[in-house]
Amino acid sequence: MTKSSRRSGASPTDSSAEIPTEPAKTKIASVVDLLRNPGGATLETMMRATGWQAHSVRGALAGSIKKGMGLHVVSEKVDGVRIYRISAEVSA
Repeated sequence: MTKSSRRSGASPTDSSAEIPTEPAKTKIASVVDLLRNPGGATLETMMRATGWQAHSVRGALAGSIKKGMGLHVVSEKVDGVRIYRISAEVSA
């Protein structure tokens, strides 16, 4: 094995390697958590949490969260800033 092909850290067969006990949190789950905050979340906040661009966050809101999960997402402008949040109402 050459020096450039070596990897640092534990090998997959190393018994001392830690096994994760919880699955990794998805980006959609992170956005939903932000939307469940009483004050909601701005587009900028969701972009920072996911690393996505604005159009990707909006697409996730409309597709995965509203249509896919059936959550009722509302938006309103507060002091010139759009705030998104999950409403207590369930969308039909």
